[in-house]
Parts: sequence; C-alpha cells; structure tokens
Amino acid sequence: MPDKLAIRAVYPGSFDPVTNGHLSLIERARHLFDDLIVAVAENAGKEPLFSSDERFDLMKQVVEGLDHNGRIQVIRFTGLTAELVVELKATVIVRGLRAVSDFEYEFQMALMNRKLARDVETVFLMPSLSWVYLSSSLVKDVAYNGGDITGLVPAVVAEAMNKKIAGDT
Repeated sequence: MPDKLAIRAVYPGSFDPVTNGHLSLIERARHLFDDLIVAVAENAGKEPLFSSDERFDLMKQVVEGLDHNGRIQVIRFTGLTAELVVELKATVIVRGLRAVSDFEYEFQMALMNRKLARDVETVFLMPSLSWVYLSSSLVKDVAYNGGDITGLVPAVVAEAMNKKIAGDT
C-alpha cells in the first residue's frame, strides 16, 4: 500500500475581524488536513476596519492557541486564491458555509477556482451550530452601535475592536 500523501489546505478570507465562527472552521479543518494555511487577504473591494497588518497579527495571535503541532500557518496575500493555492502546492481550498444564502456565492467562487486551478478542490465546512448566524459584518455592526461583542470574537480581537472604534488606535 502506498504512503498517504500529505494534504495541504488553504483557508482564505479577509477576517475583518476574525470571529469565533472562523475559529470553529479552523478547528475543524486542522483535524481534516495535514497542513492548514490561513491566508489573510488584502481585499480591494472592501473597506476594512483593520489594516492588512492588523488582521494578520490578530489572526496569528488567535491561531497560536489552536496550533499544538505546528501544522497551522498564517500568511497574508493579494491576488487570486487559485494562484496562491497552486503556488503553495496545496490541493484544497476551505470555505465556510453558514446558511443557504452563502451557497450561491461560494458555489460560483468554487467553480471559478476550479477553472483557474483544475487540480484544486474546494471543501465547504460549516461552523459549529452556535456560530451559524455569525459574520464579521454583523460583529462590526454590533460593535459600532455600542453592543457587547464579548463571546463573538476572541478576547484579543474584542479588545482591538473596542480600541479601534473608540479611536484609541
């Protein structure tokens, strides 16, 4: 029987901010794949709360506590996800699905990524049931309107968001 090939996966996103839903997906993916690369994207189509550097630093901090075997790497990138995955010699793109409303957009993206990188598969994962409703946009909306985001994002992210919204950074 041949040796099992190591499977490297990339979980791309803007992560503005990283939420407990994102962490739920990272937890699931790290058990499915030999190597997981969390790729923090520079997204020209969005106006982020946090800069690329801030989002990268926050993701590194929150992933540090999850990665006990050195199998999760955090990087930043610009450009096409499909090209990044090929460059990293990965074979899987991990994407999250929270609700049926996510499916059409994610399905179109998966098909385009397959067109751009034939040998790359997209794997859809659902967050834990307790995070199905959660999105970065929703967290930002709650925070901007003075709501409590404790428990929706890691503590370090909540602290950074509160400082940013208060104008302390």
